Amino acid sequence: MTPRLNIFQAAPEGAKAMIAVETAIGQSGLEHGLAELVRLRASQINGCAFCIHMHVTDARKQGESDMRIHLLDAWRESPAFTDRERAALAWTEALTRITETRAPDGDYALLQSQFDETEIANLTLLIGAINLWNRVQIGLRAVHPVEAPAAVAA
Repeated sequence: MTPRLNIFQAAPEGAKAMIAVETAIGQSGLEHGLAELVRLRASQINGCAFCIHMHVTDARKQGESDMRIHLLDAWRESPAFTDRERAALAWTEALTRITETRAPDGDYALLQSQFDETEIANLTLLIGAINLWNRVQIGLRAVHPVEAPAAVAA
């Protein structure tokens, strides 16, 4: 893959504004581990390799286990996720697939059972932001770093 352009160079003020949104979300009080799961799940749905790479790396730095990262795509079928995480992941999927879901009342009610209004607002901003980042990185063909493969035993 060849990158089309670097958003940080081509539109520095817009990129700076997006970073400011990320900073506000980071200071909102939402758990960082939860935020990384949300970012990773939206990135999986959207197929953004750059963002998946980034948020797997960040989730692991937050102490997330490899197993939960592997199970994230099947979170509905796994007991490894808390009720709060499930509500956030359901909302993530609803908003990321908005043309299909129309943000159903049931998902919002589940969200209200686990988050207060300020948390819901910040979570919704987070989901909107990662969806924008996914579209920017996919559209502009951002390429994630590639680690050398582990040596294969003969």
